Amino acid sequence: MAQVYLSAGLGNLASFVAGTVLTWSSPEMDKLASNDSNVRPFDEPATENEQSWISSIFALGAVFGPFIFGFLADKIGRKYTLLSTAPPFALCYILLAFGKSVYLFLVARFIMGLALGGVFTLIPMYLSEIADNTNRGAMSSSMNVFLCFGLLFSYSLGPYVSVMAFNIVLAIAPCAFFVLYFFFAPESPTYYVSKNRDEEAKAVLQRLRGTGVDIQEEISGLQKKQLEDGKGSFRDLFQSKGLIKALCISVGLVAFQQFSGINAILFYAQSIFQQAGSTLAPEVCSILIGGVQFGTSFITPLISDKLGRKVLLLISAAGMVVAEVPLGVYCFLKDKGNDVQSISFLPIVCLITYILMYNVGFGPLPWTVMGEIFPNNVKAIASTLTAAICWFMGFLIGYFFKSISGNIGMGPSFWIFSACAASAIPFTWFLLIETKGKSITQIQEELNR
Repeated sequence: MAQVYLSAGLGNLASFVAGTVLTWSSPEMDKLASNDSNVRPFDEPATENEQSWISSIFALGAVFGPFIFGFLADKIGRKYTLLSTAPPFALCYILLAFGKSVYLFLVARFIMGLALGGVFTLIPMYLSEIADNTNRGAMSSSMNVFLCFGLLFSYSLGPYVSVMAFNIVLAIAPCAFFVLYFFFAPESPTYYVSKNRDEEAKAVLQRLRGTGVDIQEEISGLQKKQLEDGKGSFRDLFQSKGLIKALCISVGLVAFQQFSGINAILFYAQSIFQQAGSTLAPEVCSILIGGVQFGTSFITPLISDKLGRKVLLLISAAGMVVAEVPLGVYCFLKDKGNDVQSISFLPIVCLITYILMYNVGFGPLPWTVMGEIFPNNVKAIASTLTAAICWFMGFLIGYFFKSISGNIGMGPSFWIFSACAASAIPFTWFLLIETKGKSITQIQEELNR
C-alpha cells in the first residue's frame, strides 16, 4: 500500500503548483501597480483593468485546458498527460520572472490556466483510479492538502521578495514534479484495462496494492466494468438517468464551490483586508488565511471515509453562510461610515471561519465526488466538462468581483456569496447521493433508481 500513497503524493505535487497559480495575484498585484519603478516590472503601473485581467485570465485558460488534457488522458494515459502540464507551468513562471510587458504576463497566465485546467481534470481521475473503496475518499481529497500548501507558499513568500525572485522560485516546483512523478509513479490500472493491456494493468495494480495481496477480484471487476460500459462519448452522458443525474450533481457542486466566493478571496485577499480595515497588515492576514487553509486541509482526508461526503458538504455550506453574513454586515457598516473599530477583529475571524468551513467540504469534495460517480468509459469526458464549467465561473467571479464590489460595496457582495452557499444546502440534501465505501457499480445503480 505504500506505493499508492507515494504515487498520490507525487501526483499531487502538480496540485501544489496549481495552488501557487491560484494565489499568485494576491501578493503580486500591488507590485504590478506600484508607482515605484524598482518594484514593478512594467514601464508604467498596471491599471485596474489590467490588474483584473492579469488576476483572472488564467481561469479563462482553465476553461479550455480540460478539453485538451481530458482528450489526451484517454489517448496517452493519465500519467503522461499529467506530466505534460509541468513544462507550461515552468516556462510561464520564467516568463513572469523576466517579462516586462503586460501582454506577456497575460499570455503566460493564460497558458498557465490551460495547464491548471488539466491538473483539476486529471488529479481527481488519477487518485480515484489508483485508490480502493476503503481509502478512496481520503486519497481523492488529499489533492486539497497539496493545493492549500501551494496557496500558503505563495502568500508567505510573495510579499517579501521581488517579482523576479518569486517567479524563479515557483518555477522549481513543476520541474521537481516532472522528474519525481516520471520515475516513481505508475500509470493508472484503469487506463491499461481500457486499452486491453491487461498484463500491464495487473502489474501496476499489484505494485499499488502490495506484494502478496490478491488482486484478482479487483482486476476482474475493472475488466468486467470495461466490457459492460464500452467506449464512451459525450453523447453517452445524456443517455441514461444515472449519468444525467451524475452530471447535474458534479456541475452543481463546483458551481456552489465557485459562487461561495472562494476565488474572489484567494485572488484579492490582501485587497479585501485593506478595504475591510483590518488592524493586522494585509499580507500577514493573507498568510494567516493560507495557514488556516493548509492546516485544516488535513481534516477531510481523515474523516471523509468515516462521516461521508454528504454530511461534510452540508456542514461546509452552513458554515460558510455563518461566516459570510457577519462579514458582509461589517463591510456594509464600515462603508456607511459607522465606527467599527471595536469589532475590527471580525474580518479575520470571519474569513478564517469561512476557510475552515470551505475546507471541510466544498473545497475538496466536489472533485472527490466527480471522480467517484462516473463510470470509466465517460469519466474523462465528464471530468473535462465539469472542470471547464467550474473555471468559466471562476473567471467570471475573478474578473468582475473588483468592479462589482466597487459598485455595490463589499458587504452586499459577501451577502450574495452567502446566499449561494445557503442554496447549496437543499441541493446537497435532496440531490447528492452518498458515495462513501461504494463501488462505481453500486453508485450507478443508486443514481439510476
